[in-house]
Amino acid sequence: MEQEMPGTPAGPERGRVEWAVVPSAIGPLLLAATERGLVSVVFHADPRVRERALDRLAGALGADLVELPSGRLAEPIRQLAAYFDGSLRSFDVKLDWSLVTGFNRQVLRELATTVPFGTVVGYGDLARRVGRPAAAQAVGAAMGANPLPVVVPCHRVVESDGGIGGFGGGLETKRQLLALEGVLPEPLF
Repeated sequence: MEQEMPGTPAGPERGRVEWAVVPSAIGPLLLAATERGLVSVVFHADPRVRERALDRLAGALGADLVELPSGRLAEPIRQLAAYFDGSLRSFDVKLDWSLVTGFNRQVLRELATTVPFGTVVGYGDLARRVGRPAAAQAVGAAMGANPLPVVVPCHRVVESDGGIGGFGGGLETKRQLLALEGVLPEPLF
């Protein structure tokens, strides 16, 4: 994929998406932002994952991609670092919801605004909160489609029987995030 150089203006009909890979306690994260806000967070952003994610973003957004770890990304990077060092409990960054629509967007917005740090919610309970009590499986699908994990905390959605449920970043990553928030104990080793 051809990458635009920082500072090069985007084409007249295309937007610009700034992206960067940043370290975190759960491994490298790829962050991407449009002029509207943070649009994507991708787990385990090794070079292979990064290239696939950037290809998907370019296609989905019809945008020029610019590797730039400042500007639009400065505040999301700062807040994620504070979250992982334990000094931030609530994200306050602009979000671009353009990669998710309909029911999925409704569920993710509900999650982002009503399930605080250190708490969990069941798939069925979240379905009830958005007025679709029989849609627990659809809530699970919405969590899997979350383009903004960690910031929109899909790791806080668990099974009603006490299981932690699935997670796009892998179950170990979900366990680490829940432990960071005090929901699960830290691993012994």
